[in-house]
Amino acid sequence: MKQRIVTGIIAAIVFLTLLYLGSYWFTGLIVITSLVGFYEYVKMNKLNPFSLTSFVGYLGVGLLCLPWTLTAISVISSSTNLIWLLLFVLLCITVLSKNKVTIDHISTLFLGVVYIGIGFHYMIETRMMEQNGLFWTLLIFFCIWATDSGAYFTGSQFGKTPLWPTISPKKSIEGSVGGIIISVVVAICFSLLHSELLSWKQAIVIGVIIAVVGQMGDLIQSAYKRIKGIKDTGTILPGHGGVLDRVDSWLIVFPMVQILALLPHA
Repeated sequence: MKQRIVTGIIAAIVFLTLLYLGSYWFTGLIVITSLVGFYEYVKMNKLNPFSLTSFVGYLGVGLLCLPWTLTAISVISSSTNLIWLLLFVLLCITVLSKNKVTIDHISTLFLGVVYIGIGFHYMIETRMMEQNGLFWTLLIFFCIWATDSGAYFTGSQFGKTPLWPTISPKKSIEGSVGGIIISVVVAICFSLLHSELLSWKQAIVIGVIIAVVGQMGDLIQSAYKRIKGIKDTGTILPGHGGVLDRVDSWLIVFPMVQILALLPHA
């Protein structure tokens, strides 16, 4: 527990500092984190993380992470173009390798690139919003963290009814509800700090959606790890596991918040 707390404090200080600085600082952090996450994903699927095919995946993740409008190359100026080009290259590898690299192999890599690349991309996009990017990014992160903490402590004290025992036996419905309530409380606090940006009604909606979607992101990762027979995706964060263990909710919440246009006055 001591190691877990020390790691968490150090990671939080570094992360929040670079988040505050924004610009290339936060972008660089997210891109590096995404590449480490993809490495864990490849290893988790028992593939060679240093093969040519995997390097195509790293390139795809890196490109998907970056704000697409910043590139001067029009053909990769949108997610649709990037995703299709990546798929084309991976499919070509199956032909050029004479099926030594199989369709199953590239399907796994392709899923990982889109899942990780798009998820991290929207973290950068949110922080780089022209108006109040730091506020909205902090709102989302704090609601995610509040959900995790609220679900854990509420579940520990009052959890009796399993939420989804075949996927994550320790999670309870009581804990899930507690996570949602704490997320809403945190969102309302943000509303009280800047009511001109976020009304209390909008805060409730955002708090609920982030909590529900975030918990689903956690369950998605749990389902994947259960199939692979592993507890953690990596060991880079002592006491916390790997990158993907820490960002499972982030990867789902940030795209969903942007897709649903939940950020008022954004």
